[in-house]
Amino acid sequence: MKIADLITWFEAWANPAWCESWDNCGWQIEPGVLQEKARVLVCLTPTLAVIQEAIALNANLIFAHHPLIFTPPKSLRTGEAIAEMVRLAFSHNIGIYTAHTNFDQVQDGTADVLAQILELKEVTPIVPTQAGLGYGRVGLLEPFLTLQELLTAIQTRLASPNLIFSPTADLQQTISRVALLGGSGASYISGVAKTGAQAYLTSDCKFHQFQESRDCNLILIDAGHYATERPACDRLVQKFQSLNLDWVQLSQKDEDFRQFFA
Repeated sequence: MKIADLITWFEAWANPAWCESWDNCGWQIEPGVLQEKARVLVCLTPTLAVIQEAIALNANLIFAHHPLIFTPPKSLRTGEAIAEMVRLAFSHNIGIYTAHTNFDQVQDGTADVLAQILELKEVTPIVPTQAGLGYGRVGLLEPFLTLQELLTAIQTRLASPNLIFSPTADLQQTISRVALLGGSGASYISGVAKTGAQAYLTSDCKFHQFQESRDCNLILIDAGHYATERPACDRLVQKFQSLNLDWVQLSQKDEDFRQFFA
């Protein structure tokens, strides 16, 4: 499959026109690779380490969830990471394509994969955007779990190095309804509270957002940005493998930018 055909297939599933106005979905760098057979390296975040990995593996497309460019740079100068990535992408003929908030909304996107990992039933979006699609997911646990069992399942299944959660007096309380949103989802707390969810899994939560969640009688669980979104990248590789691609692989140089001191 040519890169142009792969992008056409993907955009029919997760249209970049659905991305938010502040976002930057679609082509970040296209150095003239559209007619080449697709050799794809999938990652969460495009970094220098990832592009060097792509060079070593002879990939011609980095397919990322996070945009390389959010705010248009006013200049590109030697020694700057984005400038170096642009230089390497053009000199090694590697395209960089991003699927961000459009990928968040779709079936088998970031939120949907999390819901499947936790085996939620009767799943619906937290914030619907169009028929059957939207941001986040909320659903039922079957069987119900205690809060301690839920936290253990999240940490085990997402391989999260650490969990932060709302203060609670009872880890043995029964949890039946869970909401989740991969990446930075604390801005949706008030919307989650209206869904009847007892617990909300997301990441990048601030001190007062835990207070807000407590005041909404909602247990907020922060499992980290990387842990909550990396599984969707793995799923994307699986979907690409079902196509007639020359080669596709999940990046091994993609990384969590946070470490926890034991």
